[in-house]
Amino acid sequence: MFWRSVVGKLAITILLLVSFVLFILTILLLQFFENFHIQEAEKAMMQTATKVSVLVEQHQNASLIEETTERVKNPASRIAIFFGDGESWVSDSKNKELMELNRQLINHEPDLRNVLTEKREIRKQITLPNEETEVMIVGMPIPGNGAIFVYQSLDVIEQTKAETTKIIFLAAGIAIVLTTIFAFFLSTRITSPLIKMREAAFDLTRGEFNTKVPILTHDEIGELALAFNRMGRQLKFHINALRQEKEQLSSIVSSMADGVITMNRNGDMIVTNGPAKQFIEDWYFENNITVNNEERKIPDELKELLREVIEGKPEVLHEFSLQGRNWVMLMTPLYDQSYVRGAVAVVRDMTDERRLDKLRKDFIANVSHELRTPISMLQGYSEAIVDDIADSKEEKNELAQIIHDESLRLGRLVNELLDLARMEAGNIQLNIEEVEIGPYVDRIMKKFSGLANDNNVSLTLSKKLEVPTAYFDPDRIDQVFTNLIDNAIRHTAENGYVNVEVFSDSEALQVKVVDNGSGISEEDLPFVFERFYKADKSRTRVHKQKGTGLGLSIAKNIIDTHNGLITVKSKLDQGTTFMFKLHHHDQNLS
Repeated sequence: MFWRSVVGKLAITILLLVSFVLFILTILLLQFFENFHIQEAEKAMMQTATKVSVLVEQHQNASLIEETTERVKNPASRIAIFFGDGESWVSDSKNKELMELNRQLINHEPDLRNVLTEKREIRKQITLPNEETEVMIVGMPIPGNGAIFVYQSLDVIEQTKAETTKIIFLAAGIAIVLTTIFAFFLSTRITSPLIKMREAAFDLTRGEFNTKVPILTHDEIGELALAFNRMGRQLKFHINALRQEKEQLSSIVSSMADGVITMNRNGDMIVTNGPAKQFIEDWYFENNITVNNEERKIPDELKELLREVIEGKPEVLHEFSLQGRNWVMLMTPLYDQSYVRGAVAVVRDMTDERRLDKLRKDFIANVSHELRTPISMLQGYSEAIVDDIADSKEEKNELAQIIHDESLRLGRLVNELLDLARMEAGNIQLNIEEVEIGPYVDRIMKKFSGLANDNNVSLTLSKKLEVPTAYFDPDRIDQVFTNLIDNAIRHTAENGYVNVEVFSDSEALQVKVVDNGSGISEEDLPFVFERFYKADKSRTRVHKQKGTGLGLSIAKNIIDTHNGLITVKSKLDQGTTFMFKLHHHDQNLS
């Protein structure tokens, strides 16, 4: 609405104020001019009466007096002269409706009679008897009990008053029109910058902080525009600072390996990162709850922890087990000054740490077990020799041979442990060179032919070499071949077979060691490359010689160092297939 705007209010206020002033001024002017015209008319009539009275005093000729009086009077008025001897004379007038005065009419009006009897001057407005016309009359006494009366109709005054009123109303109308134009001009000048500031304020609410208000004047409105522009710059600076801080915090939270959940007092999740979402999804899946992305409420079990935090507990630590993984949650309060407005929960997946801790304990136990057996045998057989339990030289040599074998086994165990430790620490150095695959594999097979014959196992080799050479460390890959073929022979019964398949193309060197030995159970397959796997009962050696249980772990580390791949397939009592692959381009780059 127009009258609700600042322009309308200011214009209407100015217009009403000027109109009120003009109204009062018009009334006062009309009253003033009305009185002024009456006074001027009375004054003129009194001057005419004075002139006539002087004429009457100085001249006795009635015709001269009458003629002169006709000349000096106002044509619209009448003059009545009452002489002392009872004679009277009334002049003519253009206003035919103006009646002639006589003594009877004068005697009827006390004020008029007083002019004759008490010699008083009068100025009065009366209505003559039997007349509807109101007249203004002045009376002046003359010597000899006479009097002069000058009178005229008030219509003349009314006409003059009407003309004056027209002029006044015309001036007032012009003043109101000019005031209206001025009011709108002034209001527009004042409110135009305010309208621009309002539009700029709406732009600020939409995030357009570069909006500036033009400074058109240097008064208070100009200073307001200057302050508005300064406020916009400050808002932009602070909003950018807040946005950068928010983006930085969001990046930190998103890149955290731990899950982060920010929630309010009602348990609504406000901010979550990837690991936290995974934790919540696992929780819902574990408890058969449908995920609702709109409400995003925390699980009911966490609400108890949130309640403890809100009640003033500085931190709450709790551990969960979901989908076979262990989670630890630390929840701390989120303050708004001294008021707890929510909480922040940090969720950590402790599964790998717990598993590694268990592996460390198992490793120590397995090493202790592996060292205890040869040490106890060294101790026992050496005591037998010291105590002369063996009588003959052959028996002593046999005991010494056992001690020698166990010491060699203990040395192998220690060396393999050192090799494995160096590999896992990344300290292994590879001597990559170009190797002729055919002669290299033939030499390895020749090394195991005697062992295979001793165990009545058929050892065969098949080669398909599209690319005759490959790049790798021959000594380390020899360890892998030795471990895989030795394991295959020693876990294969008599009349069994061990096939070694070597395939080389432009992409990779691939080797398979296939046997039909004891095989590996399905539940133990994922653990065959762990240290001390031999402690498991899923694979038992057909022959009595014991290994250290570290061979496959060392083989896997060697293949991983070559950026290769080693896998196993097996069925219990049907056989096992180990396969490793070395990519040509990876080894060449190495």
